Amino acid sequence: MIGRKNMGRESPLLLILLTVGFFFGTYNLLTTIIGHKGTEVDDLDSISEQNVIDPVIQMPRKVKLAPKLPFHIALTATDSSYSQWQCRIMYYWYKKVKDLPGSDMGGFTRVLHSGKPDNLMDEIPTFVVDPLPAGLDRGYIVLNRPWAFVQWLEKANIPEEYILMAEPDHIFVKPLPNLASEKYPVAFPFFYIKPAENEKNLRKFYPEEKGPVTDIDPIGNSPVIIKKNLLEKIAPTWMNVSLGMKDDPETDKAFGWVLEMYAYAVASALHGVQHILRKDFMIQPPWDTEIGKTFIIHFTYGCDFSLKGELTYGKIGEWRFDKRSYLRGPPPKNLPLPPPGVPESVVTLVKKVNEATANIPGWDTEDKEQRNENS
Repeated sequence: MIGRKNMGRESPLLLILLTVGFFFGTYNLLTTIIGHKGTEVDDLDSISEQNVIDPVIQMPRKVKLAPKLPFHIALTATDSSYSQWQCRIMYYWYKKVKDLPGSDMGGFTRVLHSGKPDNLMDEIPTFVVDPLPAGLDRGYIVLNRPWAFVQWLEKANIPEEYILMAEPDHIFVKPLPNLASEKYPVAFPFFYIKPAENEKNLRKFYPEEKGPVTDIDPIGNSPVIIKKNLLEKIAPTWMNVSLGMKDDPETDKAFGWVLEMYAYAVASALHGVQHILRKDFMIQPPWDTEIGKTFIIHFTYGCDFSLKGELTYGKIGEWRFDKRSYLRGPPPKNLPLPPPGVPESVVTLVKKVNEATANIPGWDTEDKEQRNENS
């Protein structure tokens, strides 16, 4: 009876404590989602840009969120016309969104790995680095990317403490905040990077004593926002793993054009660096059909549609936009918009390309000069 009386008297207090505890637990979860300085995140499966939940598909335990610090945007490029016109469009949209509310975007550098200046030096902030020695890339020009970053990080004065590794075929949809934390970079998860299915080849570069191959993130080096000191550690390893994979015929054949992406993921894992994976970081038309809350459009895939708005992937469409149609020169101004029924992502992509080409000085001149060179 005494036990029951004591329990009865303490029950209201216990309920109050539980209620208060639940309230503060919920409050703490919401504040971590908003991302205040110094907040600890424990076992969150989703975190968001503001109050919106779901863009993150994986979050490491015990993440201390960094203060919102600016990041430097860096992309590697060549002096080919194909690379140049994409860089010009990318830089246009960087300037367009950089200073809008919600942006943590800092300076911009095109890391030009052609070994000599080109005709965009006055238009786009550029740092010239050396290409790999002749023949070392064996026709796989992307191998120059890690080597370019190694040189840039060693020689350039980079004021920001964070870096966004981007690519010429990225278009900023809206201002990009610093999504990374101090110890955990943020990356986009690629569905075709599958470490668990490639253990045989990955074990040549990621030995068993380092851990399971599932510790290797399903990512490439871009887009990635990362603390500069972490990238300085990873970049030389990334370069060496890339060259090692290219030297191994079996791995080279298995990974093909995504070899350098696997190399970055392996290099990161070798240094014990785990990435926060965000699905909202980027979309890739035509497979991603809606803009949603994304920050970047990656136009790596060709977009082929019938005049009825039906996707004809693998077959040249009656309407198409494919960056590879402009290998020898930039696309003309005012590209035709897609027919009705084509996904929002593709329509937005073409509109953004058209806006950029309409406003970038000298676009017509470059187009005419390139046509004359090719004629």
